[in-house]
Amino acid sequence: MRRSGLLRVIRNPAQLVVASFALLIAIGTALLFLPWATDGPTGTGWEDALFVSTSATTVTGLSTVPIPSFSLFGELVILALIQIGGFGIMTIGSVFALVTLRRIGLRQRMLAQAEIGAVDIGELKRLLLAIGKITLVVEGSLATILFLRFWQGGYEDGPIRSAYSAVFHAVSAFNNAGISLYPDNLEGFQDDAWVIFPVTFGFIVGGLGFPVYVEILNRWKHNRAERRHVETAGAERAKPWSLHAKITVGATVVLLVGGPLMVLAFEWTNPDTLGPLGMFDKLSNGWFQGVTPRTAGFNTVDIGAMNETTHLGTSIMMFVGAGPASTSGGIKVTTAAVLAAVLWAQIRGETDVNVLRRRIPTAMIRQAVTIALLSIGFVGLTSLVFMASDGLDLSDALFESTSAFGTVGLSTGVTGSISTGGHLVLTLAMICGRVGPLTFVTAIALRERTRLYRHPEERPIIG
Repeated sequence: MRRSGLLRVIRNPAQLVVASFALLIAIGTALLFLPWATDGPTGTGWEDALFVSTSATTVTGLSTVPIPSFSLFGELVILALIQIGGFGIMTIGSVFALVTLRRIGLRQRMLAQAEIGAVDIGELKRLLLAIGKITLVVEGSLATILFLRFWQGGYEDGPIRSAYSAVFHAVSAFNNAGISLYPDNLEGFQDDAWVIFPVTFGFIVGGLGFPVYVEILNRWKHNRAERRHVETAGAERAKPWSLHAKITVGATVVLLVGGPLMVLAFEWTNPDTLGPLGMFDKLSNGWFQGVTPRTAGFNTVDIGAMNETTHLGTSIMMFVGAGPASTSGGIKVTTAAVLAAVLWAQIRGETDVNVLRRRIPTAMIRQAVTIALLSIGFVGLTSLVFMASDGLDLSDALFESTSAFGTVGLSTGVTGSISTGGHLVLTLAMICGRVGPLTFVTAIALRERTRLYRHPEERPIIG
C-alpha cells in the first residue's frame, strides 16, 4: 500500500517542526483576531493579529500594535504562545508523553531532536525532563523576585496584578521573548536594579541552551555524591566538559563582556540614552542593553535614539545570538566560534580546524558555513526589500531585518510604519530565524539525494 504525501511529509522531522509552528501561529492569529482579544471596540486586524502571533510564537518581541492594547484574554494568549514557542512544540509533546506513558518513542525523539537540537538522541529523555525542571525553577524564581518588587515598589495595583505581571515578564524573559506589558517596555525601570538584574539573569540562563544545563546538573550531582561518599552500582567518574559546553559558555562570557562595553563606549555621553543617568544607572543600563541583543529584546533606553555605531554593533550581536538548543535565535555562538576557528586555521596554514584540542569535523564546518551564508543572504535580501518598498535607510532596514531574523525584538521604531508587504516579510524572517536556516531549507526541500558517484577534483583560483 502506497503512503500518502502527507505521511511522507510527517516522516521528515524538520518539516513537521515547521508545520507545527505554522499551526500554532495560525491558532494564535485566530484567537487574537477575536473581538474580545483587545480592549478597543474595533478589535485587531488580521495583519496585526498574524504579526503579533508570529512574534510571540517565535519569541521575537516585535509588534505592530502596543501590547497593552490587548485585553486580559489577549495577553494570556500571547503568554501561552511565548511559553509554547520557547519551550518547543515537539519538546512539550515529548514531556507529556513521558509523564503519561512513562516512555518515549523513537519518532517522538526524532521530532524533539529536530526542535531543540539535542546532540545525543539516546539521552533525549533525560534532557527533556531537565528542560521541564529548569523552566519551572527559573521562571518560578524570577516571578517571585519580580512579584515582590512590583508589589513593594508600587509598580502595580495590588498583589494579584503584581503576581500576574511578574509571571508574564518571567516567562517572557526566560524564553527570550522581550515582550512587556508596559508601553515603553522596561524603560520605566531604568533606576531599579531589582528589576534589571533579575530579568537579565532570566534571559541569559534561557540563552545558554538545554544541553549545557544537563552537563551542569550532572556535574553538580556527581560532586554532591562525592562529598557524601555515595557509591552506587555502575557509577562513573565525572566526564570532562564537552566541547559544546566549553564553546557555548566561553563565547557567552565574551559577549556578556563585549556587548556592555560596546554600549557604554558609544552611548556614555548620548543625551537621549545613557547621558543623563548617574554613574550606577549608566553602568546597569549599559549592561542591560549590552546583553539584551543576544535575542532577549527588552530595552530600558530608547533604541531609536542610540547612535549609528551602537545600532551596527547591536545588529552584529543580534545576528550571532546565543547558545544552540536554547530559546534564542541567530546563527548561534557555536556557529560563530567554528567560523572563527576556520579563519584562524586558514591564517596559520593548518589543514585541520582545532578548537580547545579537539578537531572539528569537515561536515560540521560545512554546516556552519551554510548556516552563516544563508543567514547573511536572508538578512541582506530582507534589508534590500525594506529599502526598496518602504523607503527605509540602510541602518533601520538592517537593524529591523536582523532583529526579526535573530528573534530579538529590538526596533528603532519603524515596525508599525512598515507596509503590509513588509510585515509579511518580517513574519517570514521571524519564522525562519526561530526554526533555523538549515532546518527551514530542509523542510521545504522536496527530497534528499545521495550521489552514487564523485566528480574529478579540480581547484579554481581563490582570491
